[in-house]
Amino acid sequence: MLYLARVKRNVISGETQLQLLARQFSDENWKICDRQSLPLHHELGYSEGLLVLVKLDRKNEVIEINEAQNWILELVEKYLSKTKITPEFVKKERERIEQWRQELASQSQDLTRRSLEIETRREQLQELEETLMREKEKLNNKLKKHEN
Repeated sequence: MLYLARVKRNVISGETQLQLLARQFSDENWKICDRQSLPLHHELGYSEGLLVLVKLDRKNEVIEINEAQNWILELVEKYLSKTKITPEFVKKERERIEQWRQELASQSQDLTRRSLEIETRREQLQELEETLMREKEKLNNKLKKHEN
């Protein structure tokens, strides 16, 4: 699991710790943590307050630790630079989302209509089957009468 963390010193023990700030769930999906601190068992020379990316195993043991500066700069470039997200970009994205919403609503209506058509046809087939069964019984009864 990948975390964004801050290097800090425990005031009481003086040991270096990692304060977990956010956890990655997918490439672009992160969630803020409840600021859990983990001891850093080996001194890596990171200064207090430094933001780092930390890969932890299932037991919350550090697998890998890297400075987060380049990662943060990539985020700024990708999401916060003036050339990337402009009011026009936001407007186009809203329009695209609205178009998707309308397409989904249309598809949903189509599926509902088709479902109703299928249900109607199923009922018609059941009625036809019942009619055929009654006709078959009538024919069988007539056949029996003629045989006697």
